Amino acid sequence: MLSVLDLFRVGLGPSSSHTVGPMRIARRFLREAGKAGYLKGAMRIEVELQGSLALTGVGHGTDKAVILGLLGFAPETADPDQAEQAFHAAISARKLALIGGPEIAFNPIADILYRGEHVPDLHTNGMELRLYPMNGGPVFTRVYYSTGGGFIASARRLSRPVKGDVIEDKGASPYAFGSAARLLELCTVNDLTIANLILGNEDVRRPRAQTEDRLDQVVDVMMACIDRGLQTDGILPGGLSVTRRAPGLYQKLMDGAGANEREALFDWLNVYAMAVNEENAAGGRVVTAPTNGAAGILPAVIRHYCCEEDGTPMREKARRFLLVAGGIGLLYKQRASISGAEMGCQGEVGVACSMAAAGLAAVWSATPAQCLGAAEIGMEHNLGLTCDPVGGLVQIPCIERNAIGTVKAVNAARLALHQTGQGKVSLDQVIETMRQTGLDMSSKYKETSQGGLAVNVVAC
Repeated sequence: MLSVLDLFRVGLGPSSSHTVGPMRIARRFLREAGKAGYLKGAMRIEVELQGSLALTGVGHGTDKAVILGLLGFAPETADPDQAEQAFHAAISARKLALIGGPEIAFNPIADILYRGEHVPDLHTNGMELRLYPMNGGPVFTRVYYSTGGGFIASARRLSRPVKGDVIEDKGASPYAFGSAARLLELCTVNDLTIANLILGNEDVRRPRAQTEDRLDQVVDVMMACIDRGLQTDGILPGGLSVTRRAPGLYQKLMDGAGANEREALFDWLNVYAMAVNEENAAGGRVVTAPTNGAAGILPAVIRHYCCEEDGTPMREKARRFLLVAGGIGLLYKQRASISGAEMGCQGEVGVACSMAAAGLAAVWSATPAQCLGAAEIGMEHNLGLTCDPVGGLVQIPCIERNAIGTVKAVNAARLALHQTGQGKVSLDQVIETMRQTGLDMSSKYKETSQGGLAVNVVAC
Protein backbone atom coordinates (compact mmCIF):
# COMPACT_ATOMS: atom_id res chain seq x y z
CA MET A 1 0.00 0.00 0.00
CA LEU A 2 1.15 3.46 -0.92
CA SER A 3 -0.15 6.59 0.73
CA VAL A 4 -2.81 8.48 -1.21
CA LEU A 5 -0.64 11.54 -0.69
CA ASP A 6 2.00 9.88 -2.89
CA LEU A 7 -0.37 10.31 -5.82
CA PHE A 8 -0.86 14.04 -5.31
CA ARG A 9 2.56 15.61 -5.89
CA VAL A 10 3.14 19.31 -6.41
CA GLY A 11 5.39 20.02 -9.35
CA LEU A 12 6.01 22.05 -12.48
CA GLY A 13 4.39 21.32 -15.82
CA PRO A 14 4.05 20.12 -18.42
CA SER A 15 4.50 16.42 -17.57
CA SER A 16 4.76 14.36 -14.40
CA SER A 17 6.66 11.51 -16.05
CA HIS A 18 8.74 13.68 -18.41
CA THR A 19 9.30 16.75 -16.21
CA VAL A 20 8.69 16.02 -12.53
CA GLY A 21 10.23 12.54 -12.66
CA PRO A 22 13.45 13.53 -14.50
CA MET A 23 13.94 16.51 -12.17
CA ARG A 24 13.72 14.15 -9.19
CA ILE A 25 16.03 11.66 -10.90
CA ALA A 26 18.71 14.29 -11.52
CA ARG A 27 18.68 15.34 -7.87
CA ARG A 28 18.77 11.72 -6.70
CA PHE A 29 21.70 10.91 -8.99
CA LEU A 30 23.83 13.71 -7.58
CA ARG A 31 22.88 12.71 -4.04
CA GLU A 32 24.00 9.14 -4.70
CA ALA A 33 27.18 10.34 -6.43
CA GLY A 34 27.97 12.51 -3.42
CA LYS A 35 27.50 9.63 -0.98
CA ALA A 36 29.77 7.46 -3.13
CA GLY A 37 32.49 10.16 -3.15
CA TYR A 38 32.33 10.93 -6.87
CA LEU A 39 30.70 14.35 -6.89
CA LYS A 40 33.42 16.72 -5.68
CA GLY A 41 35.88 15.63 -8.35
CA ALA A 42 33.38 15.72 -11.19
CA MET A 43 34.43 17.26 -14.49
CA ARG A 44 31.54 16.38 -16.80
CA ILE A 45 28.04 14.95 -16.65
CA GLU A 46 26.20 13.19 -19.45
CA VAL A 47 22.49 12.42 -19.49
CA GLU A 48 20.97 9.85 -21.84
CA LEU A 49 17.21 9.99 -22.33
CA GLN A 50 15.74 6.75 -23.62
CA GLY A 51 12.45 5.65 -25.19
CA SER A 52 9.52 7.99 -24.67
CA LEU A 53 11.63 10.41 -22.61
CA ALA A 54 13.72 11.04 -25.71
CA LEU A 55 10.95 11.03 -28.32
CA THR A 56 8.95 13.81 -26.65
CA GLY A 57 11.73 15.15 -24.46
CA VAL A 58 12.00 18.71 -25.77
CA GLY A 59 8.24 19.20 -26.12
CA HIS A 60 7.67 17.87 -22.60
CA GLY A 61 10.46 20.02 -21.16
CA THR A 62 12.60 17.04 -20.13
CA ASP A 63 15.85 18.82 -20.99
CA LYS A 64 14.86 21.75 -18.80
CA ALA A 65 13.79 19.43 -15.98
CA VAL A 66 17.12 17.61 -16.02
CA ILE A 67 19.10 20.85 -15.88
CA LEU A 68 16.94 22.25 -13.08
CA GLY A 69 17.32 19.03 -11.09
CA LEU A 70 21.11 19.15 -11.46
CA LEU A 71 21.02 22.76 -10.26
CA GLY A 72 19.14 21.67 -7.15
CA PHE A 73 15.55 22.61 -7.95
CA ALA A 74 12.94 20.29 -6.47
CA PRO A 75 9.56 20.00 -8.23
CA GLU A 76 7.66 20.44 -4.97
CA THR A 77 9.23 23.78 -4.10
CA ALA A 78 10.50 25.26 -7.38
CA ASP A 79 9.15 28.67 -8.31
CA PRO A 80 8.26 28.61 -12.04
CA ASP A 81 9.72 32.07 -12.74
CA GLN A 82 12.96 31.44 -10.83
CA ALA A 83 13.33 28.06 -12.49
CA GLU A 84 12.90 29.59 -15.93
CA GLN A 85 15.55 32.22 -15.22
CA ALA A 86 17.99 29.64 -13.86
CA PHE A 87 17.49 27.41 -16.88
CA HIS A 88 18.17 30.16 -19.40
CA ALA A 89 21.18 31.38 -17.40
CA ALA A 90 22.68 27.89 -17.44
CA ILE A 91 22.05 27.52 -21.18
CA SER A 92 23.63 30.91 -21.93
CA ALA A 93 26.69 30.34 -19.74
CA ARG A 94 26.97 26.66 -20.69
CA LYS A 95 27.82 25.95 -17.07
CA LEU A 96 26.09 24.08 -14.26
CA ALA A 97 26.69 24.60 -10.55
CA LEU A 98 25.85 21.05 -9.49
CA ILE A 99 23.93 20.83 -6.23
CA GLY A 100 26.41 19.77 -3.55
CA GLY A 101 29.25 19.73 -6.08
CA PRO A 102 31.45 21.85 -8.36
CA GLU A 103 30.55 24.10 -11.26
CA ILE A 104 31.18 22.27 -14.53
CA ALA A 105 30.98 23.06 -18.23
CA PHE A 106 27.74 21.81 -19.74
CA ASN A 107 26.58 21.87 -23.35
CA PRO A 108 22.97 20.65 -23.54
CA ILE A 109 23.38 19.75 -27.22
CA ALA A 110 26.32 17.45 -26.54
CA ASP A 111 25.67 16.39 -22.97
CA ILE A 112 21.97 15.45 -23.22
CA LEU A 113 21.60 12.49 -25.57
CA TYR A 114 18.26 11.54 -27.10
CA ARG A 115 18.03 7.79 -27.67
CA GLY A 116 14.45 7.37 -28.80
CA GLU A 117 15.33 4.19 -30.65
CA HIS A 118 16.40 2.54 -27.40
CA VAL A 119 13.30 1.39 -25.51
CA PRO A 120 14.34 -0.21 -22.20
CA ASP A 121 12.75 -3.50 -21.21
CA LEU A 122 11.86 -2.40 -17.67
CA HIS A 123 10.06 0.82 -18.61
CA THR A 124 9.92 3.00 -21.71
CA ASN A 125 10.88 6.13 -19.74
CA GLY A 126 14.57 5.33 -19.21
CA MET A 127 17.25 7.75 -18.10
CA GLU A 128 20.97 6.97 -17.70
CA LEU A 129 23.33 9.48 -16.08
CA ARG A 130 27.13 9.36 -16.16
CA LEU A 131 29.52 11.45 -14.05
CA TYR A 132 33.10 11.75 -15.35
CA PRO A 133 35.91 12.57 -12.86
CA MET A 134 38.82 14.94 -13.50
CA ASN A 135 41.48 12.31 -12.88
CA GLY A 136 40.20 9.92 -15.52
CA GLY A 137 39.08 7.37 -12.94
CA PRO A 138 35.96 5.19 -13.10
CA VAL A 139 32.77 6.78 -14.35
CA PHE A 140 29.86 6.90 -11.89
CA THR A 141 26.79 5.59 -13.74
CA ARG A 142 23.19 5.02 -12.70
CA VAL A 143 20.02 4.08 -14.60
CA TYR A 144 16.58 5.22 -13.48
CA TYR A 145 13.03 5.13 -14.77
CA SER A 146 10.27 7.70 -14.57
CA THR A 147 7.25 5.46 -14.04
CA GLY A 148 4.37 7.97 -14.20
CA GLY A 149 2.80 10.50 -11.89
CA GLY A 150 6.21 11.76 -10.74
CA PHE A 151 7.18 8.33 -9.37
CA ILE A 152 10.75 7.22 -10.08
CA ALA A 153 12.68 3.99 -9.56
CA SER A 154 16.26 2.85 -10.05
CA ALA A 155 17.02 0.03 -12.45
CA ARG A 156 18.17 -2.01 -9.47
CA ARG A 157 14.83 -1.54 -7.71
CA LEU A 158 12.71 -2.45 -10.72
CA SER A 159 14.79 -5.46 -11.70
CA ARG A 160 15.20 -6.93 -8.21
CA PRO A 161 12.88 -9.89 -7.59
CA VAL A 162 10.26 -9.07 -5.01
CA LYS A 163 8.34 -11.90 -3.37
CA GLY A 164 4.87 -12.16 -4.83
CA ASP A 165 5.63 -9.13 -7.06
CA VAL A 166 4.40 -6.90 -4.24
CA ILE A 167 6.34 -4.05 -2.63
CA GLU A 168 6.33 -4.25 1.14
CA ASP A 169 3.75 -2.05 2.85
CA LYS A 170 6.05 -0.07 5.11
CA GLY A 171 3.12 1.56 6.87
CA ALA A 172 1.55 -1.79 7.84
CA SER A 173 -1.84 -0.52 6.72
CA PRO A 174 -4.68 -1.95 8.83
CA TYR A 175 -6.95 -2.04 5.78
CA ALA A 176 -4.56 -3.13 3.06
CA PHE A 177 -6.25 -3.85 -0.26
CA GLY A 178 -4.97 -4.92 -3.63
CA SER A 179 -8.27 -5.03 -5.47
CA ALA A 180 -11.56 -3.19 -5.60
CA ALA A 181 -13.29 -6.36 -4.39
CA ARG A 182 -11.10 -6.43 -1.29
CA LEU A 183 -11.65 -2.70 -0.74
CA LEU A 184 -15.41 -3.19 -0.82
CA GLU A 185 -15.17 -6.21 1.47
CA LEU A 186 -13.16 -4.24 4.04
CA CYS A 187 -15.68 -1.39 3.92
CA THR A 188 -18.56 -3.83 4.46
CA VAL A 189 -16.98 -5.88 7.25
CA ASN A 190 -15.76 -2.83 9.16
CA ASP A 191 -18.80 -0.65 8.38
CA LEU A 192 -16.59 2.07 6.90
CA THR A 193 -16.90 4.47 4.02
CA ILE A 194 -14.02 4.42 1.55
CA ALA A 195 -12.85 7.80 2.84
CA ASN A 196 -12.71 6.60 6.45
CA LEU A 197 -10.98 3.38 5.46
CA ILE A 198 -8.29 5.32 3.57
CA LEU A 199 -7.90 7.64 6.56
CA GLY A 200 -7.36 4.58 8.76
CA ASN A 201 -4.48 3.53 6.52
CA GLU A 202 -3.03 7.03 6.56
CA ASP A 203 -3.21 7.16 10.37
CA VAL A 204 -0.37 4.62 10.69
CA ARG A 205 1.86 6.92 8.64
CA ARG A 206 1.25 10.24 10.36
CA PRO A 207 -1.15 11.96 12.80
CA ARG A 208 -4.67 12.51 11.44
CA ALA A 209 -4.33 16.30 11.68
CA GLN A 210 -1.20 16.18 9.55
CA THR A 211 -2.94 14.13 6.87
CA GLU A 212 -5.84 16.57 6.78
CA ASP A 213 -3.45 19.51 6.62
CA ARG A 214 -1.62 17.98 3.65
CA LEU A 215 -4.89 17.23 1.87
CA ASP A 216 -5.88 20.87 2.40
CA GLN A 217 -2.54 21.99 0.95
CA VAL A 218 -3.13 19.85 -2.14
CA VAL A 219 -6.55 21.44 -2.64
CA ASP A 220 -5.12 24.93 -2.12
CA VAL A 221 -2.46 24.38 -4.80
CA MET A 222 -5.13 23.03 -7.15
CA MET A 223 -7.39 26.05 -6.61
CA ALA A 224 -4.49 28.49 -6.95
CA CYS A 225 -3.64 26.85 -10.26
CA ILE A 226 -7.21 27.34 -11.48
CA ASP A 227 -7.12 31.00 -10.41
CA ARG A 228 -3.87 31.64 -12.30
CA GLY A 229 -5.20 29.89 -15.37
CA LEU A 230 -8.39 31.94 -15.34
CA GLN A 231 -6.46 35.22 -15.18
CA THR A 232 -3.49 34.55 -17.49
CA ASP A 233 -3.97 34.97 -21.22
CA GLY A 234 -1.59 34.83 -24.16
CA ILE A 235 0.07 32.19 -26.33
CA LEU A 236 1.37 28.94 -24.85
CA PRO A 237 5.08 28.22 -25.39
CA GLY A 238 6.38 25.52 -27.68
CA GLY A 239 5.74 26.68 -31.25
CA LEU A 240 2.16 25.49 -31.83
CA SER A 241 0.83 29.03 -31.19
CA VAL A 242 -2.00 27.68 -29.05
CA THR A 243 -3.96 30.53 -27.48
CA ARG A 244 -5.09 30.24 -23.87
CA ARG A 245 -8.89 30.02 -23.96
CA ALA A 246 -9.79 29.73 -20.28
CA PRO A 247 -9.61 33.48 -19.46
CA GLY A 248 -11.92 34.42 -22.34
CA LEU A 249 -14.47 31.73 -21.54
CA TYR A 250 -14.33 32.63 -17.85
CA GLN A 251 -15.02 36.29 -18.61
CA LYS A 252 -18.04 35.32 -20.72
CA LEU A 253 -19.38 33.21 -17.87
CA MET A 254 -18.81 36.00 -15.34
CA ASP A 255 -20.64 38.41 -17.66
CA GLY A 256 -23.62 36.05 -17.61
CA ALA A 257 -23.37 34.64 -21.11
CA GLY A 258 -25.47 31.50 -21.33
CA ALA A 259 -26.38 31.69 -17.65
CA ASN A 260 -29.89 30.41 -18.30
CA GLU A 261 -28.78 27.48 -20.43
CA ARG A 262 -28.75 24.04 -18.86
CA GLU A 263 -25.53 23.36 -20.73
CA ALA A 264 -23.76 26.12 -18.75
CA LEU A 265 -22.65 23.37 -16.36
CA PHE A 266 -20.40 22.10 -19.14
CA ASP A 267 -18.91 25.56 -19.58
CA TRP A 268 -17.96 25.83 -15.91
CA LEU A 269 -16.42 22.36 -15.79
CA ASN A 270 -14.60 23.01 -19.07
CA VAL A 271 -13.16 26.35 -18.02
CA TYR A 272 -11.77 25.05 -14.73
CA ALA A 273 -10.16 22.01 -16.34
CA MET A 274 -8.70 24.04 -19.20
CA ALA A 275 -7.35 26.67 -16.82
CA VAL A 276 -5.28 24.02 -15.05
CA ASN A 277 -4.01 22.37 -18.19
CA GLU A 278 -3.11 25.64 -19.84
CA GLU A 279 -1.06 26.44 -16.73
CA ASN A 280 0.50 23.00 -16.95
CA ALA A 281 1.37 23.49 -20.62
CA ALA A 282 3.07 26.77 -19.69
CA GLY A 283 5.23 25.06 -17.06
CA GLY A 284 3.21 26.35 -14.11
CA ARG A 285 2.71 24.79 -10.68
CA VAL A 286 0.21 21.94 -10.74
CA VAL A 287 -0.67 18.83 -8.75
CA THR A 288 -0.23 15.40 -10.32
CA ALA A 289 -3.74 13.99 -10.19
CA PRO A 290 -2.59 11.36 -10.88
CA THR A 291 -0.38 12.89 -13.61
CA ASN A 292 0.35 16.37 -14.97
CA GLY A 293 -1.19 15.54 -18.33
CA ALA A 294 -4.47 14.77 -16.54
CA ALA A 295 -4.08 17.40 -13.84
CA GLY A 296 -7.21 19.40 -14.66
CA ILE A 297 -9.96 16.87 -14.00
CA LEU A 298 -9.89 16.50 -10.21
CA PRO A 299 -9.40 20.24 -9.51
CA ALA A 300 -12.27 21.15 -11.86
CA VAL A 301 -14.67 18.80 -10.08
CA ILE A 302 -13.50 20.01 -6.67
CA ARG A 303 -13.93 23.66 -7.69
CA HIS A 304 -17.50 23.16 -8.90
CA TYR A 305 -18.79 20.75 -6.26
CA CYS A 306 -16.58 21.20 -3.18
CA CYS A 307 -16.10 24.97 -3.05
CA GLU A 308 -18.18 28.02 -2.19
CA GLU A 309 -19.17 30.38 -5.00
CA ASP A 310 -16.10 32.51 -4.33
CA GLY A 311 -13.81 29.48 -4.71
CA THR A 312 -13.22 28.87 -0.99
CA PRO A 313 -12.88 25.11 -0.41
CA MET A 314 -15.41 23.32 1.76
CA ARG A 315 -12.75 21.36 3.59
CA GLU A 316 -14.69 18.29 4.67
CA LYS A 317 -16.11 17.71 1.19
CA ALA A 318 -12.77 18.32 -0.52
CA ARG A 319 -10.95 15.93 1.82
CA ARG A 320 -13.55 13.21 1.29
CA PHE A 321 -13.25 13.69 -2.46
CA LEU A 322 -9.45 13.39 -2.45
CA LEU A 323 -9.39 10.39 -0.10
CA VAL A 324 -11.79 8.38 -2.24
CA ALA A 325 -10.25 9.52 -5.52
CA GLY A 326 -6.82 8.68 -4.12
CA GLY A 327 -7.96 5.23 -3.04
CA ILE A 328 -9.12 4.51 -6.59
CA GLY A 329 -5.85 5.87 -7.96
CA LEU A 330 -3.93 3.42 -5.75
CA LEU A 331 -5.75 0.54 -7.41
CA TYR A 332 -4.63 1.67 -10.85
CA LYS A 333 -1.08 2.22 -9.62
CA GLN A 334 -1.00 -1.25 -8.02
CA ARG A 335 -2.78 -3.26 -10.70
CA ALA A 336 -1.82 -1.48 -13.94
CA SER A 337 -0.05 1.86 -14.49
CA ILE A 338 -0.70 5.59 -14.57
CA SER A 339 2.02 6.19 -17.16
CA GLY A 340 0.98 7.44 -20.59
CA ALA A 341 4.16 5.90 -21.97
CA GLU A 342 2.92 2.48 -20.84
CA MET A 343 -0.87 2.71 -21.07
CA GLY A 344 -1.59 5.59 -23.44
CA CYS A 345 -3.91 8.36 -22.31
CA GLN A 346 -6.34 5.85 -20.80
CA GLY A 347 -3.73 5.60 -18.03
CA GLU A 348 -3.78 9.35 -17.47
CA VAL A 349 -7.06 11.07 -18.40
CA GLY A 350 -8.89 7.74 -18.10
CA VAL A 351 -7.60 7.13 -14.59
CA ALA A 352 -8.23 10.74 -13.54
CA CYS A 353 -11.81 10.48 -14.84
CA SER A 354 -12.30 7.26 -12.88
CA MET A 355 -10.84 8.80 -9.70
CA ALA A 356 -12.92 11.97 -9.98
CA ALA A 357 -16.12 10.01 -10.60
CA ALA A 358 -15.63 7.99 -7.43
CA GLY A 359 -14.68 11.06 -5.40
CA LEU A 360 -17.72 13.01 -6.53
CA ALA A 361 -20.01 10.06 -5.85
CA ALA A 362 -18.64 10.01 -2.30
CA VAL A 363 -19.32 13.73 -1.91
CA TRP A 364 -22.88 12.96 -2.97
CA SER A 365 -23.06 10.37 -0.12
CA ALA A 366 -22.90 7.33 -2.37
CA THR A 367 -22.26 3.90 -0.87
CA PRO A 368 -18.82 2.30 -1.32
CA ALA A 369 -20.31 0.03 -4.00
CA GLN A 370 -21.70 3.04 -5.86
CA CYS A 371 -18.34 4.83 -5.64
CA LEU A 372 -16.62 1.82 -7.19
CA GLY A 373 -19.35 1.70 -9.80
CA ALA A 374 -18.71 5.34 -10.68
CA ALA A 375 -14.99 4.62 -11.00
CA GLU A 376 -15.73 1.67 -13.29
CA ILE A 377 -17.98 3.74 -15.55
CA GLY A 378 -15.39 6.52 -15.67
CA MET A 379 -12.75 4.16 -17.03
CA GLU A 380 -14.92 1.90 -19.16
CA HIS A 381 -15.60 4.73 -21.58
CA ASN A 382 -11.97 5.81 -21.79
CA LEU A 383 -10.59 2.37 -22.69
CA GLY A 384 -8.22 2.52 -25.64
CA LEU A 385 -7.61 6.26 -25.34
CA THR A 386 -4.30 7.03 -27.05
CA CYS A 387 -1.56 9.47 -26.08
CA ASP A 388 -0.55 11.28 -29.29
CA PRO A 389 0.53 14.83 -28.37
CA VAL A 390 1.06 17.07 -31.39
CA GLY A 391 4.64 18.29 -31.55
CA GLY A 392 5.43 16.40 -28.36
CA LEU A 393 3.70 19.19 -26.43
CA VAL A 394 1.10 18.68 -23.70
CA GLN A 395 -1.38 20.94 -25.49
CA ILE A 396 -3.23 19.24 -28.36
CA PRO A 397 -5.30 17.20 -27.59
CA CYS A 398 -4.42 17.26 -23.88
CA ILE A 399 -6.08 20.52 -22.78
CA GLU A 400 -9.49 19.82 -24.31
CA ARG A 401 -9.22 16.17 -23.34
CA ASN A 402 -9.14 17.17 -19.68
CA ALA A 403 -12.30 19.22 -20.18
CA ILE A 404 -14.06 16.27 -21.80
CA GLY A 405 -12.77 13.93 -19.07
CA THR A 406 -14.19 16.21 -16.39
CA VAL A 407 -17.68 16.13 -17.88
CA LYS A 408 -17.42 12.35 -18.25
CA ALA A 409 -16.47 12.00 -14.58
CA VAL A 410 -19.52 13.94 -13.40
CA ASN A 411 -21.79 11.92 -15.68
CA ALA A 412 -20.25 8.65 -14.47
CA ALA A 413 -20.99 9.64 -10.86
CA ARG A 414 -24.60 10.45 -11.77
CA LEU A 415 -25.07 7.15 -13.58
CA ALA A 416 -23.65 5.23 -10.62
CA LEU A 417 -26.04 6.93 -8.18
CA HIS A 418 -29.00 5.87 -10.31
CA GLN A 419 -27.70 2.34 -10.63
CA THR A 420 -29.38 -0.42 -8.62
CA GLY A 421 -27.38 -3.49 -7.66
CA GLN A 422 -23.92 -4.38 -8.94
CA GLY A 423 -23.01 -3.46 -12.50
CA LYS A 424 -22.20 -6.15 -15.04
CA VAL A 425 -18.58 -4.98 -15.17
CA SER A 426 -16.52 -4.67 -12.00
CA LEU A 427 -13.82 -2.09 -11.38
CA ASP A 428 -11.22 -4.86 -11.12
CA GLN A 429 -12.26 -6.15 -14.53
CA VAL A 430 -12.05 -2.75 -16.15
CA ILE A 431 -8.62 -2.06 -14.61
CA GLU A 432 -7.34 -5.36 -15.95
CA THR A 433 -8.86 -4.55 -19.34
CA MET A 434 -7.07 -1.20 -19.32
CA ARG A 435 -3.80 -2.94 -18.50
CA GLN A 436 -4.18 -5.48 -21.29
CA THR A 437 -5.25 -2.79 -23.74
CA GLY A 438 -2.19 -0.74 -22.85
CA LEU A 439 0.12 -3.70 -23.38
CA ASP A 440 -1.48 -4.42 -26.77
CA MET A 441 -1.45 -0.78 -27.89
CA SER A 442 1.17 0.16 -30.47
CA SER A 443 4.01 2.23 -29.06
CA LYS A 444 3.06 4.90 -31.66
CA TYR A 445 0.09 5.77 -29.47
CA LYS A 446 1.86 5.84 -26.11
CA GLU A 447 3.42 9.29 -25.58
CA THR A 448 5.89 9.05 -28.45
CA SER A 449 4.29 11.52 -30.91
CA GLN A 450 4.79 8.93 -33.65
CA GLY A 451 1.13 8.25 -34.41
CA GLY A 452 -2.42 9.60 -34.34
CA LEU A 453 -2.90 13.37 -34.23
CA ALA A 454 0.83 13.85 -33.78
CA VAL A 455 1.51 12.78 -37.37
CA ASN A 456 -1.73 13.98 -38.98
CA VAL A 457 -1.62 17.56 -37.67
CA VAL A 458 1.11 19.90 -38.86
CA ALA A 459 3.07 20.88 -35.75
CA CYS A 460 3.88 24.46 -36.70
